[in-house]
Amino acid sequence: MIKWSIGVLVVVAVVVLAGFTGRKSVQAERVIAGSPEAIWAVLTDTASYGEWNPIFVRATGRYEEEGTMRYQMKTVDGGTTKVDARVRRVTDEREINQFGGMRGVLTFNHTWRLEPTAGGTRVTQHEEYRGIGVWFWNPAWVEEVYEEALVALEDRVRGLARRGAIDETISDKA
Repeated sequence: MIKWSIGVLVVVAVVVLAGFTGRKSVQAERVIAGSPEAIWAVLTDTASYGEWNPIFVRATGRYEEEGTMRYQMKTVDGGTTKVDARVRRVTDEREINQFGGMRGVLTFNHTWRLEPTAGGTRVTQHEEYRGIGVWFWNPAWVEEVYEEALVALEDRVRGLARRGAIDETISDKA
């Protein structure tokens, strides 16, 4: 009985430790010829995600601190799955940070960053995964889809600017 109890404690300790030490991340970055304001307008128009976003085909909620975002996300096999995220931080026209998942098992900490730069706005998606699940999961496909999403975001900004729906002019804030 004592050996069994010690064995269970060791397994629990390994699982808890792994939950805090397992970590992977992905990042995609692109300079988009447009102002942070124009890009922000597209990113925060969640009702239109299905029209341009290749990974989040549906989004509900608002990007506001302590708010909840609900996404319908494409999976690697072409299906979809539901993902909820808690919005942690919003800095208008600069940053959106959100967090979700199951603590200790697999969590994500996703950040959109917009930085004025020569020629437009550097848009970065960075996502860090933690928990024991990262040992069994390869997120490389997510990085590829985030890169596709940045191209789609650029196309969306350009298309809306051509129609006069947003102002694509490059900011002087660089």
